[in-house]
This record gives sequence, structure tokens and C-alpha cells, in this order.
Amino acid sequence: MHARDWLLAFIGIFLPPVPVFIKRGFFSADFWINIALLFLGFLPALVHAWYIISVYPHESRSSYTGVTLPGRDSNNYGSI
Repeated sequence: MHARDWLLAFIGIFLPPVPVFIKRGFFSADFWINIALLFLGFLPALVHAWYIISVYPHESRSSYTGVTLPGRDSNNYGSI
């Protein structure tokens, strides 16, 4: 696990929905499932938060390939 994931796991001990929000976003089903689990009990929400952290690890490499304009191939800069 990456250091950022360890930090999220530590934050999850106190507030389980926060790491799920950071990993999956506000409008994800995982976030709302974690909120419902928090109302049912702290331990289920904590286990679910740790599960989300382990299933979606931090990616050390970015998938960013640069700016691509509509109608242009990102590998062919000379032609339109």
C-alpha cells in the first residue's frame, strides 16, 4: 500500500466516510453505502472503508497523455 493509502486508513479509524469520499467521490454508491453502514454501526463502516481503500489503491503513475484537441490524434501532431 502507498503512504497515501495508509493515511486514509488512519483517517478512516476516526471518520470512515472520509476515505471513501476521497477514493470514490460524493455521488458514488460506495460513499452512500458507507454512510448507511455508519448509521448501523461504526465497525461495519470502518471495515467497508478499509475494503474500499484496499480495492482502489493509489496509482503512482498518471494516465494523463497531454492535451488532445477534437479531431486530432495525440500521436500525430503534424496533421489535422
